[in-house]
This record gives sequence, structure tokens and C-alpha cells, in this order.
Amino acid sequence: MSVLQFYLNGFRTGDPHDLYRAREQGSDAIQNDVPEEVDVLIVGSGPAGLALAAQLSLFPNITTRLVEQKAERLTLGQADGLQVRSIEMFEAYGFSERILKEAYHINEITFWKPDEQNPECIVRSGRIKDTGDDLSEFPHVILNQARVHDFFLDVMLRSSTRLQPSYSRKLKQLNLQPAKDGSSRDTSSVQVQLERTDPGHEGQLENVRAKYVVGCDGARSAVRQALGLKLEGDSANQAWGVMDVLAVSDFPDWRTKVAIHSASQGSILIIPREGGYLVRLYIELDKLSANERISSKKISADQLIETAKRIFHPYTLDVKEVVWHSVYEIGQRLCSRFDNLTAQEAESRYPNIFIAGDACHTHSPKAGQGMNVSMQDGFNLAWKLASVLNTTTSPSILHTYSTERQKVAQDLINFDREIASMFSARPKKTNDDEDGIDPAEFQKFFEKQGLFMAGLGTAYAPSLVTANPVHQELAKGFPIGERLHSAPVIRLADAKPIQLGHIVKADGRWRVFIFASAQDPAVPASPFQLACKTIAEVVDKFTPEGADVDSVIDVRGILQQGHASLNINDMPAIVWPQKGKFGLRDYEKAFCAEAVIGHKDIFTAREINREKGCVVVVRPDQYVANILPLDDRNGLEKFFGGFMRAKK
Repeated sequence: MSVLQFYLNGFRTGDPHDLYRAREQGSDAIQNDVPEEVDVLIVGSGPAGLALAAQLSLFPNITTRLVEQKAERLTLGQADGLQVRSIEMFEAYGFSERILKEAYHINEITFWKPDEQNPECIVRSGRIKDTGDDLSEFPHVILNQARVHDFFLDVMLRSSTRLQPSYSRKLKQLNLQPAKDGSSRDTSSVQVQLERTDPGHEGQLENVRAKYVVGCDGARSAVRQALGLKLEGDSANQAWGVMDVLAVSDFPDWRTKVAIHSASQGSILIIPREGGYLVRLYIELDKLSANERISSKKISADQLIETAKRIFHPYTLDVKEVVWHSVYEIGQRLCSRFDNLTAQEAESRYPNIFIAGDACHTHSPKAGQGMNVSMQDGFNLAWKLASVLNTTTSPSILHTYSTERQKVAQDLINFDREIASMFSARPKKTNDDEDGIDPAEFQKFFEKQGLFMAGLGTAYAPSLVTANPVHQELAKGFPIGERLHSAPVIRLADAKPIQLGHIVKADGRWRVFIFASAQDPAVPASPFQLACKTIAEVVDKFTPEGADVDSVIDVRGILQQGHASLNINDMPAIVWPQKGKFGLRDYEKAFCAEAVIGHKDIFTAREINREKGCVVVVRPDQYVANILPLDDRNGLEKFFGGFMRAKK
């Protein structure tokens, strides 16, 4: 359930989502023009571009523009799988509940193989849960990419900047402009020329100077080409077809995610779609020769249907409507870096041109990774750009975008290459058949790779914004570098059950969770109280003058005692602060680790040291950045001091 606060600076009527994002800032003008100067210019309104734009739109002091070559918003998307990690991210943006209500929930995967008695027929060989127990509080779901875009666009439209994409804009030129005085390595800008393609404005040129440019413009990225970067990799010379259909079939697992290996007709992956009737079929086609392109085969929807019918035998398939279809070649390609600086240049400059999503990594759609990883690219970069533009951090953190996300993309491509080859392999006929795939091994691969397929395999290496795991033993269930694995807690002030991870919103703020030791937290000399005092001093050092105490670093306390035995008045000011123009108290920062029905308490579930407690630092993109002892007086200041700017 979403955690939303509003009315801090006065009561207003209307939709609280608008209050939170827009009207408290007082902007009603929709921003879709392209001014001559912007802070961030995003090229491309795909998943990466929208995840980036949606977060940046929440900052009224940052001028962001999103330009798109197409004439209008996406109405029929290609991608549809949404990993549990993506739903966790959507919670940060505030629309996870809308996604879950509309999407199809994947609960199981079944596997089908040739019947040993009659190989031309298929039989079910296995069944597994789609998502393992306690991987996340959210499920794996299916929803049209266009609807995901709509939710991001809604965040932008309701935001403080009322941002909308500027459509029918084609990138013509991109040039880096050095600082006029040549005195600083972080004041250069990017000169961009756009060409309008909309009726009545064809050929009109627009010149824009941007502090930062991000290319989210797909596999044929003009931004990537302007940087002289290439997608490097290979093709498996294997063709596949895909179609969304409304059909009648007696196949018993029609509304389940299914992997089918037939004896000689190829393979099919079935993905049920939202709405209860629509189904997506990924259909294996013929191998391609070394220099052959799938486009030359001119494969029709009828050909895809006939191939699918042969694979489904002995079951029937009667397609009533083909909503969408396409054909593609399996290939994995990756850029060597995701920004405009070589390793040597990075020693003396900060990056200000980036690429994200399909602009820097492409792969097959088999594991449903593409859209998910692309959105995480945008999520990773957004808070870093925002904090630099808000002058709360050094531009040095921008180096971490390419190093972090390029490694994730490489891991994805390695995984994709393996799963794609397994899908395309024919079933083994004998144990000595080295070219075939054993259906049982294929099922085991899915079970083993469940964490990665859920989007939870990312582990960022130590960097400016991710510490070395020196004190990992204090909270073994929160691995440093991995996303914060949420668990339920009870809010002290009102006994409301809440998922702790849902506190981390896409607002650019860092979170510091203070897990108290077993001692009474109300005692002034307790480890919890002393830690709160020290942390409050660190927070004050990095909070701009006149800003709310939680505007940069948001501190929360998690106590081991039950809520009925504690008094909110005994809490330290850092977890019961006064904020806003009225000095109102924030009652939503102290929690109790009481077991919620069906769940262990958070200390047990995440293996947090009850005797010592600890401090868990979480990045604005929900990844664990550091774990420290409660009595470490210098560790937190040293960590934040490595990249944050102290107030003057």
C-alpha cells in the first residue's frame, strides 16, 4: 500500500496525488515546448526515458525536456513482462497498485516436452512456482508496455513541472560545448539541434543548449552514433515470431506461462496477457544462414499461426484475431560504456552525455528482461542527475552510472545468451545427444535463475555511493549493493502495518534506517538515542540552510519493542521532527518490529543483530549503500562526505 503524505504547508482540496506532486508547488502550465536552454534533455520516450523523466519532473527547479521522434504516445507496446523488481520501483513512483490491479499475475510456469510414446505429441513434464517465496512482497505480472508508459506520463503530468513529451522531434546534431572560461571541468554544455517533423512545422530547426543529454532513443540511437559508440555483439542466426492473439484452444495451460519443446516443429513460449483472454505466443522459426536477414523471409501472421498449430499438436488452436505480430532475430549486443568519456577522459572530466536502455544494450525477449532493465537504467541515473543539479552532491557520482549499469547489462546478456540457446535447442533424443536439451535440465535452469529473472540479481560493486561490506554481519538480509528487501513493520504513532521498503520514494532522497538494539529506546543514554543524536548532526551538515531536516537524508527508526509499550513523545527529534512552515510534527518516522500475521518480524526476517542493532543506509534508487554499527560516530559522516556537499 502506498505511503503518501500531504498538507504539510497548508490544506488544499482535490486529488492528493496532485497535491503531492504539483499544486503545492503552484505550477499549472503543461511543459511540452523546447526552450533554448535546459538542464536535462532526454531523447526518446521509451521505458528508460520515461523512468528518467518521471523522476526529474518532480523537481520544480530542474528544467527537463523529453523529445520523441514519433508523432504521439505509444499505444501498442512490444514488451509486456514486469519483474517483481520493477513493481518495487513502481511503488517508489506511486503507481504499483494501479499496475497490479490491471495486470495479469504470473503464478506458475509449466514445461511441456515430446511424448516419449508418441513424439509428435506434447505432454506436460513439470510445473514450478514463477516467483520464489519471500523474494518480494510483489508478484511477477504482465501488462502492455504502452500502459506502463501511460502511468509514467501521468506522474509527469501531475508533477510540479507538468512535463509532457515534445513529439515529432528528430535529433540532427549533438556537439559538446566547453565552458566559456575553461576553468571548470563540470560547466561544459551540450549543443543540440532538433528537426521538427509535425505537420505545419516540417523541417523547422530548434537549437537547444543542455547541461546534460541522455539518449534513450532505442537500438538505432542517434545519440549513441553521435558519440561514436557501437553496439557490439553477435547474432544466433535464429528467427522467432511473436504475436498477441485472441484464440480458442483446448491446450490445458492456456492461461499459464508455458515453455514448450516439440520433437521436430520447434518451441513456443506462452505468456497470458492482461484482461483474461489475450495471449502472447513466442514461436520458434527456422535457422538463418550466416548473412541472411529475417526481413527477407516476409513471414506473415498466417505462417506464424500454422507453425504454432504444429507445435501444439495434439491440441488445437483457432486464432480469432491477431492483435499484433512481428518477427525478430536473436542477438545480444552491448556498448563498451554508457557515457561520453573514455577511461582516460574520466580522470579529468565529468560525463554529461549518457545513453540508456536499448541505446546501449539489446537482447532477446525470452526472459522478459529488456523493458525492466531499461527502466532501471533511467531510475539509476535520475537521482544522480537530480542531486548534482540540486547541488547537494558532487558531479563525481555521475561516473558511477556507466560502471554500474554496464555491468548489469553484461550480466543480462550472458544470461540471455544461455536461455535463448536453451529455448532454441531441440529436446534430447538420447542421453548421448550433445546438441539437444534435456527438458528436466531446462526446468532446473528456470528454478536456479529465479532471482535473476525476478530482477533481483543486481549487486553493485563498491564505489562512491556503495560502501565496502565491512559490517555486513549486522544485517545479513540487507546485502550491501543489492536492493533493499522489504519486510513489514508497525508504525509507532498509529499501529499501521507498513512495508518498510515502501518508504523509499522516487524523490532523490537518501534513507537512513536506525535499527535499535534491544535496550529501551526511551532511555536517554541508550544506543538508539545516542545514535540518533550523532546521525542528526550528520544530517544537519548536509542539509541546505532553511530546508526541512529530511530534504536530503530521511532518517527512520525501527524499534524492537511493541508499539503499545512505547510513547512517541520519548522519541528523538530526528525520528519525530518538526517540518514545514507551521513546524508540524512528522509522526511517520518511527516503527516497531512486531510480527505481522503471516510474516516474521523484520529483525528475524532480515537477520538483523538484535543485541547490537545497526544503521542501514539506502540509496534513492532503493539499493543498500552501507551498514554501520550504532556506535560508529564517524562512519556515516565519512561515507556521505565522500560525495555530498556540506552546507556553507
